[in-house]
Amino acid sequence: MYKIDEYVVHMTGGICQIKDITSLAISGADKDRKYYLLVPLSAKSSKVYVPVDNDNAMRKICSGEEAKALIDDVATIEELNIDNDKLREARYREVIKSCDLHDLVSVLKNLNTRRNIRLKEGKKTTATDDKYLKIAGENLCSELAFALGKDKAEIKQMIADRITV
Repeated sequence: MYKIDEYVVHMTGGICQIKDITSLAISGADKDRKYYLLVPLSAKSSKVYVPVDNDNAMRKICSGEEAKALIDDVATIEELNIDNDKLREARYREVIKSCDLHDLVSVLKNLNTRRNIRLKEGKKTTATDDKYLKIAGENLCSELAFALGKDKAEIKQMIADRITV
């Protein structure tokens, strides 16, 4: 069980702080069921409720050591490689939802490769690729920056340097 004031990663809210463990005060809600009240760091006026008995939508933030190890391993993490556009986008969605850092790196590597190929062909990147590049990059860099106490821009550059090696 998580504790109040602990920070977690939520699949849609990103990095959140647990502000309370409470029941929902809405009609029809089970008054005995407890929920984590999460406040996303990126949107402090937002609230996310996650059932205490079904907290699959969130996980602990990686440690500083885990973050350093992941950054060191970026060059060796295998790139996602799915040729079918629909299947690839479905996999992107799965990875974003899972919040798995290794998978986020794999997606970023794929998106970087796709962007470079399109630019060499004189084409713009696709809206889908731009969307997932932004989401995956933000999710990865936010968590690593939080774990290491660094600026997101610095982490983004560290990841970019290792992806293009």
